[in-house]
Amino acid sequence: MNQEKLAKLQAQVRIGGKGTARRKKKVVHKTATADDKKLQGSLKKLAVNNIAGIEEVNMIKDDGTVIHFNNPKVQASLSANTFAITGHGETKQLTEMLPGILSQLGADSLSSLRKLAEQFPRESLSSCDEAIIYFFFGKLVILTSESITLGLIMIFLA
Repeated sequence: MNQEKLAKLQAQVRIGGKGTARRKKKVVHKTATADDKKLQGSLKKLAVNNIAGIEEVNMIKDDGTVIHFNNPKVQASLSANTFAITGHGETKQLTEMLPGILSQLGADSLSSLRKLAEQFPRESLSSCDEAIIYFFFGKLVILTSESITLGLIMIFLA
């Protein structure tokens, strides 16, 4: 190799001028496992305890989406008012989670479901041969084969 090219490449390695140290080694960033270890260490300082027997966690957001965790690891520290949920979380629409999530909904979520049901055409109820009708929290709920496949539920005042 040409001595001039070699000297030019060696000169680029130095940070300062002649006689200074060569540049430092490239910094390798930490992986997610290092962050997870830090988080677990912080949770251990808070004295969290594992809560067994939780099959799913649903976090319902204001925009009608649900963060769904299936078989999560749940840890809690009541003295620190801290709950940690770890696992694979999926963001789903509220209508995708029906009818299993109905028992977990609050009054505000039920009212948004009622508005959604009012948008559904009522003619489809008369055209269906089979409909499942039951009462849920004092409301008349009608499940049809169409509404189940569409993820919609008709809720009317009883």
